[in-house]
Amino acid sequence: MDKMNSRFDGPPGQEDMPYLLTPGPLTTSRSVKATMLADWGSRDIEFRRVVAEIRQGLLDLAGCDGSYECVIMQGSGTFAIEAALGSFCPRADAKTLVIANGAYGDRAAAILARLGRPVAKIDKGDSAAPSAEEVAAALDADATISHVWVIHCETTSGIVNPIAEIAHAAKARGKLVMVDAMSSFGALPLDMKDGYDVMVSSSNKCIEGVPGFSYVLVKRDMLVASKGMSHSVVLDLYEQWKGLEANGQFRFTPPTHALVAFHQAMKEHAEEGGVPARGGRYRRNADILIRGMRAMGFATLLSDNEAGPIIQTFLTPRDPNFDFEQFYEELRRRGFAIYPGKLTKRPSFRIGTIGKVDEKVMTGVLKAIAEVLAEMRVTDLSPLEG
Repeated sequence: MDKMNSRFDGPPGQEDMPYLLTPGPLTTSRSVKATMLADWGSRDIEFRRVVAEIRQGLLDLAGCDGSYECVIMQGSGTFAIEAALGSFCPRADAKTLVIANGAYGDRAAAILARLGRPVAKIDKGDSAAPSAEEVAAALDADATISHVWVIHCETTSGIVNPIAEIAHAAKARGKLVMVDAMSSFGALPLDMKDGYDVMVSSSNKCIEGVPGFSYVLVKRDMLVASKGMSHSVVLDLYEQWKGLEANGQFRFTPPTHALVAFHQAMKEHAEEGGVPARGGRYRRNADILIRGMRAMGFATLLSDNEAGPIIQTFLTPRDPNFDFEQFYEELRRRGFAIYPGKLTKRPSFRIGTIGKVDEKVMTGVLKAIAEVLAEMRVTDLSPLEG
């Protein structure tokens, strides 16, 4: 495999594996990987200490005061999303407003519909940001809306939504605000005291852990009031919380290796300088990548004031020699795994700028892209219209 001479922090024994330039799972540090070489008992006192420190650490990282709780849920981020929607959103006589501008907003609305929970939706397509004014108008037009669900960074396109402004508009009208911060928490500023009642994220994103669990930060009074609300035994956040509070243990087998890896990742997040430093590194990655891709001739889907530092979307070139699968495989052979597009309107592909990667990796992927384009004899990088 033709790769850079020196990797940023490659996995021991896996030097032939690519950098994961995706929105997660992502490239992790050697030390995070090393924690998973030991086995942990789920009832062991030391493991329960790790879980307790993770829960408190997440509350601290989100700026929570003493009125919030952290509930960890086995499974990917969507498990926690469904758990939160099923535990807190009304079953009848009121609605949840889902603000959608990509696949993940659409998924939240689909979950509510499957659960039979009343749902309203603001649909911004796949690459436009909602405004606080639009949300305020929707709330004023429908007094039955009691909850608002909004995504911080919608990785369908990489757009960052104005959640603070939206939360302000919703709270001014007495609504509960629920935030999907799956791809942003740990890198973009988020303070629960800004008006967020619920926040959901997962282990394999900006804190740079590995897949295996997700978590919900929620006002304690909401959690207590949710008793008996969940549609599911496994996804019942109230019962999960009661178990964790009673003895520090999960109701069902926890992902022990993922949890200890995340515990280490949280230490490294703090050592790097927390959210400002982590977000700053990602922003530098994004700036280098975007400048380099535009210099080659690629067009970005989003403008600079819309795109966040998490994942960047580039429009597929119109050149008939460009084939994404070949492009992907050749980049992977050179040590970089990117992501296909997830847009419904315009052909595109995505390159993540998060994980244990730095400017050197971004420079490396740009060099690899130039080489692959030359091999494929792609010269016209103007965007293909879908």
